[in-house]
Amino acid sequence: MVLTTTNSIEGFKINDYLGIVTGVAINYEKLVMGFNAAKYYKAIQDSVDATKEKVFKHLVENTVKIKANAVVGIKVEIEFTSTNYAIVSVTRTAVKVG
Repeated sequence: MVLTTTNSIEGFKINDYLGIVTGVAINYEKLVMGFNAAKYYKAIQDSVDATKEKVFKHLVENTVKIKANAVVGIKVEIEFTSTNYAIVSVTRTAVKVG
């Protein structure tokens, strides 16, 4: 499986565009602001990293379902809800490369 932020893959030819695939995940561990800024920012980074792992797992699963072997143009979008939950999403194009 090739996942890339570019619209082409060096050394591969895109043979077919199979559609849009998504991956979305929410980290339900609530981030609580505290007095230690370094610990808070580390908690944010850990939350985003864990959530991104889930997103890419979902993205790959959805890509495999439509028999694609690559995703091009990936952009990761990160948001935080008003209650401090991390939401990470990816929506891009699944392709068949050869």
